[in-house]
Amino acid sequence: MPSRTIGRSRGAILSQYYSRTVRLRRRAGRPQLRDVGRSARPSLRLYDLELDPAVLEEDEKRGLLVKELQGLTVAQRDHMLRGMPLSLSEKRCLREESRPPRGKRRAWGHRGLLSCCSQLRDSCILASHNLGLALLSGLQALMPWHYALKRIGGQFGSSVLSYFLFLKTLLAFNTLLLLPLLAFIVGVQAAFPPAPSGSVPAFRGLELLTGGGRFTHTVMYYGYYSNATLNQPCASPRDGGQCTPEAGGLPYNMPLAYLFTVGVAFFITCITLVYSMSHSFGESYRVGSTSGVHAITVFCSWDYKVTQKWATRLQHDNIRTQLKELLAEGQLRQRPRRACGRLRQAAVLGLVWLLCLGTTLACALAVYSFSELVLQQSRVSAERDGVLLALPLVVCLLNLGAPYLFRVLATLERHDSPVLEVYVAICRNLILKMVILGILCYHWLGRRVGTLKDQCWEDFVGQELYRLMVMDFIFTLLDTLLGELVWRLISEKRSQRKGKPEFDIAGNVLELIYGQTLTWLGVLFSPLLPAMQIIKLLFLFYVKKTSLMANCQAPRRPWKASHMSTVFISLLCFPSFLGAAIFLCYAIWQVKPSSICGPFRTLDTMYEAGKVWVRHLEEAGPRVSWLSWIHRYLVESAFPIYLASALLLAVIYLNIQVVKGQRKVICLLKEQLSNEGEDKIFLINKLQRIYERKERSRVGRTEEAVTPPAVFTDDWDAQ
Repeated sequence: MPSRTIGRSRGAILSQYYSRTVRLRRRAGRPQLRDVGRSARPSLRLYDLELDPAVLEEDEKRGLLVKELQGLTVAQRDHMLRGMPLSLSEKRCLREESRPPRGKRRAWGHRGLLSCCSQLRDSCILASHNLGLALLSGLQALMPWHYALKRIGGQFGSSVLSYFLFLKTLLAFNTLLLLPLLAFIVGVQAAFPPAPSGSVPAFRGLELLTGGGRFTHTVMYYGYYSNATLNQPCASPRDGGQCTPEAGGLPYNMPLAYLFTVGVAFFITCITLVYSMSHSFGESYRVGSTSGVHAITVFCSWDYKVTQKWATRLQHDNIRTQLKELLAEGQLRQRPRRACGRLRQAAVLGLVWLLCLGTTLACALAVYSFSELVLQQSRVSAERDGVLLALPLVVCLLNLGAPYLFRVLATLERHDSPVLEVYVAICRNLILKMVILGILCYHWLGRRVGTLKDQCWEDFVGQELYRLMVMDFIFTLLDTLLGELVWRLISEKRSQRKGKPEFDIAGNVLELIYGQTLTWLGVLFSPLLPAMQIIKLLFLFYVKKTSLMANCQAPRRPWKASHMSTVFISLLCFPSFLGAAIFLCYAIWQVKPSSICGPFRTLDTMYEAGKVWVRHLEEAGPRVSWLSWIHRYLVESAFPIYLASALLLAVIYLNIQVVKGQRKVICLLKEQLSNEGEDKIFLINKLQRIYERKERSRVGRTEEAVTPPAVFTDDWDAQ
């Protein structure tokens, strides 16, 4: 390191490492240099005596060091040269000079063997290191959309990047939700298909939009699954539709597996959501100082391992975007507003909020009225494909048109902070979509269940959710093409400069949350709905990325989205997942299942499947009675739920207290650092004053010693 060579000459460095090599030779038991004859010692006869003595001394020490290096093994020599604070050229020269002559290599048989082993060991270590680096780069390449996300973040900033990161998070959630459903419900039922209840309609292609027809007789929907312990397919059902298993078959209770798999999948999703939210909260709200973040970004952000041209350009764009966001955030903090301006802003905000809430109420009334109209139409005549698509079409039109009205009204508010503008837009769109979904849930469980007594209402609810998901995907694609591509073409044609639209973060994020809510609502009625959501998210990523690169521009007012991921996960957890969990709990505990389809066709509620299983366990014998005890006291009892809730609240409280304690410790450490800095300044000033006082006293004593006294001068003049 350069700091190790400050104030030292090269001769001193060579002398120091010569002493080290001597110590190494003593440990190995080799003869020292003083035991060698004088003829082998370096001589000054070959040098010019008129040269500089410092140069001659340095050359002599260099020769001694070379001879000592020749007596070491290859590994010791390389280690010693690697630790020397010299330049690479000088190290190469020393390595070349310290290599033994060819004639003496044969005399060093054991040393040659050791050098070969050390070279083989070094080669193996280097090969394993290179293999690890190659595997690490391969794992980074296998990460989905690694380069695409870097490019989006560097070109459009962290605000736009937060949307694509949230989409990637949803993809992981749906994959985690789909795996247990495929393993314990869909795969098992596909391996043991039930006997067909009638003729299976042919595939027409319209099922891709409606979700009915041929899809009804597949594992796509709830009604296809049997209500028995799966064995070989039984020939005829008994006792009102109950299929009796044959002896020696597979003991797999399908109703119990269906109920527990959905419950466990939701529980795993809940745990993952809570963990993701806490982790995101810890990452985004990390305590730290922002006073020197600009200097850190400028001087410490560059990665010097980057060598390729495209990677350097990407990193350059990323650092530039980070600086823009930091500067914009600093400018927003320095904008005070007068009292009159605040009152005017509050009045405008109140008016805009009233208009937005009125629009939301109008959309909710429209959905409720149209659902009642569709319900009356279904009572009069059989529902056709056009009637089935009417309600999802109206819902998607309202979900598409109302956010545009909200954006027009938001231009009147003129928020100073773009972050606040995005949060307000997210809040308004969230209220709209949650109200519409609440009306649809009431329509399905409160109205449709009563009208579909002789039909499989679970299949109808699953098909409705499938149609809503498909229509939402189609309208999202149309909005991407018409709202971004056409707007870019019109703006470029009207103005000479290229005026591209900005990426609507709030609207697109709420579309993702809305689609994920539909998936969670339909898991019980359509176990393959998460697979449809995964396909939709994959298409959405590439469509949105292509449209972003071609049709959109970076935000005119850059802002740092440090808390956006936490906000998105929180909205996904509390309004979306919590609402879907309440909907499914009500359907499992309160609503009577259909009597002609599904695994719970002979039960009053879906939850009774667990009670029936417990009764069978009690009749089986005392060896499995502990399972019934667990169900009675841990599942049916409300005490474990209260205990788990109390433990969860206690953990949350402890985490909050830990974060507060860390903040307090950080503040104390900052104060201690500032106090130590002030102490150093005080001591330096005091030492400087003492030094100046001593210097003045020394100068005074010197002047007194040089100048003769005035008394002796006067006496001399008098004489």
